Amino acid sequence: MTSVSSPESSATEIYDICIVGGGINGTGIARDAAGRGLSVLLAEQGDLAQATSSASTKIIHGGLRYLEYYDFRLVHESLHERDRLLGLAPHLIRPLTFILPHNHSIRPYWMVRLGLYLYDCLGAGKKLPSSRSVKLSHHAAGEPLQPHLERGFSYSDCWGDDARLVAMNAVGAVEKGARIETRTRCMHAQPDRAGWLVTLVSEGKTRQVHCKVLVNAAGPWVRTFLDSNELSDFETPSVRLVQGSHIIVPRLYDGDQAYMLQQTDGRIVFAIPYEGKYTQIGTTETLYRGDPLRAEITAQEMDYLLTAANQSFKKQVSLSDIVRSFSGIRPLFDDSRRDAKAVTRDYRLYTSRHDDSPLLSVFGGKITTYRKLAEHAGDHLVTLLGHGSGPWTGTAPLPGGDIKDMSVLISRQQQAWPDIDLSIIVRYAHAYGTRMDKILSADMGTYFGDGIYEAEISYLLREEFARSMDDVLWRRSKLGLHISEKTRSAIEKAFSSLLQKAGVA
Repeated sequence: MTSVSSPESSATEIYDICIVGGGINGTGIARDAAGRGLSVLLAEQGDLAQATSSASTKIIHGGLRYLEYYDFRLVHESLHERDRLLGLAPHLIRPLTFILPHNHSIRPYWMVRLGLYLYDCLGAGKKLPSSRSVKLSHHAAGEPLQPHLERGFSYSDCWGDDARLVAMNAVGAVEKGARIETRTRCMHAQPDRAGWLVTLVSEGKTRQVHCKVLVNAAGPWVRTFLDSNELSDFETPSVRLVQGSHIIVPRLYDGDQAYMLQQTDGRIVFAIPYEGKYTQIGTTETLYRGDPLRAEITAQEMDYLLTAANQSFKKQVSLSDIVRSFSGIRPLFDDSRRDAKAVTRDYRLYTSRHDDSPLLSVFGGKITTYRKLAEHAGDHLVTLLGHGSGPWTGTAPLPGGDIKDMSVLISRQQQAWPDIDLSIIVRYAHAYGTRMDKILSADMGTYFGDGIYEAEISYLLREEFARSMDDVLWRRSKLGLHISEKTRSAIEKAFSSLLQKAGVA
């Protein structure tokens, strides 16, 4: 980054690229581009992963049901990216066995078996076990299910911590020289002689920066950003906003397996182990109109998910069992299909020029393929700018992901810090990987209760852009589900002081 004098500003910053949006695509592009030697500024209006990217189903998968829509290329790419990410972020992504109970009234047995066989073939060379038929009436995975679900299938995909994937991409971008600014709104962007003049507002202060290429990775706001800045044209793609909601209930079954539940309307509902004590049930797919930040589950969605669970599991749940819900708005690339569940989960990178100033906009996408999307975007950016190196993220672990054996890492840290409870060491290992060394020390600071030390919160404020209680307890972690009101109150009372000590108040 450099600065120049201009009529618009006495000291305006200049970057190769300015990215609008701090979700998985924006942070992924920032990391990729910074690693190619480009100067990068990312502006996010709220917190990292505050909208769609923290409200996914949290599975890293090929998309078995996409085969019904003949989206073979997307499934193939997704399966290979799934396996790649498993190796690059083993602290945030882990293998997960899925049980698919068969319901002959929805899809014939042979059709599902053939689909799973094709799924295996498209992921040839993958690291996970192949699919197989399961007699649920004689299998431990069938024990929690209703008696009429006598047979089914087992296949493998992965679980992934979506919000922490975003945070680690942001951290990785900073390690490569990028500048990440959260709670910074892009109020206006206009073509300028050097590319773009971008007006940013943060904490009531306005400033302008120059960039050579503008990247619109605003997620659900991708089209809104273009329209509000009069940057759309007749070729600009459209997005379809689809709400996906999930509910969290007390654990429905023992075991680490997840369940893929077929519904009579052709949709899929997943039941997935969540934070040890709970089961996550979702998702829905309903068209959405409104502010994506105001998305919340509807009564109809809650009823739909409860019904899906109660039709499959012996243990019944009701509204009173829901301990938490979350909803996210997926900005799907609009391919004109009528049914939301049939709309492609693929992405489109749309490059346009305004007064010869290049703009790259990201439409659609899914969390599993974010790295590939970012790599494609990086290739475009290098071409547009005329400088920068080639792809590199395919073999570079995400921050904290340089782990050869998780059990060895945990054992080593346990021996190094015998006074810290093993459960905390294990949690740190799966959340921070090798970066837990930035937290662990002889002086962990105030102990707030329920396994939370001052050192961890200080790390999140200092290194991972957290600025609020929600950032710490719900996006950088899910500690909000586990702590007592006493612990929460103690953290809240100390939070302003912690912000000041971290130098981010």
